[in-house]
Amino acid sequence: MNNYFIAIAGNIGVGKTTMTKLISEKLGWQAFYEPVIENPYLDDFYKDMSRWSFHLQVYFLSKRFEIQKMIFENNISCVQDSTIYEDAEIFARTLHKQGFMNERDFNNYQELFKNMTYYLRVPNLIVYLRASLDELLLRIKQRGRESEKTIPPEYLGELNHAYEKWIPRAKKITQVLVIDTNYYTQPEIEAQAEIIIHKIEEFCPPSVFER
Repeated sequence: MNNYFIAIAGNIGVGKTTMTKLISEKLGWQAFYEPVIENPYLDDFYKDMSRWSFHLQVYFLSKRFEIQKMIFENNISCVQDSTIYEDAEIFARTLHKQGFMNERDFNNYQELFKNMTYYLRVPNLIVYLRASLDELLLRIKQRGRESEKTIPPEYLGELNHAYEKWIPRAKKITQVLVIDTNYYTQPEIEAQAEIIIHKIEEFCPPSVFER
């Protein structure tokens, strides 16, 4: 079997973890999840974004790099919740643009990101889950994470804009599948996972799915 690497990308609250779980279970592949709950800076970050933005992003980058190393070293078919590229291209860039990360920290972070990602395996496919700001706010409220209750809507909106600008750049490094999730509830999300798998099958060698 040829090993295949799918990464699920998208804004906070869009449903990346759910989609990662569904696709990995249906394909029987290893799932790697985003270390959100374990992040010791998250609560402090949402209370004071300027003070903790650099610490938060470096933590995420470090943990994502650990996962990327496992993917590279084990050479297995897998699905990853969030890409390492989003850390720099979306979140750090937006924090810098909004004034929450100063120029010195941003430049330091970008240099660290560049050095880390030079040797890493690029996903064979990025699945970008898209949703409107209103839908993201609703989903975040429904899942009820305490730390996310104070997320500024303006910040989420800027992240959405950053994603839309990033997707054309991402398409230059790998295949990208864009999924509009605005009107999907749980049953539809499960059906959408099936559709994504069929889309994957359209441009993958058949040996990818051999068991």
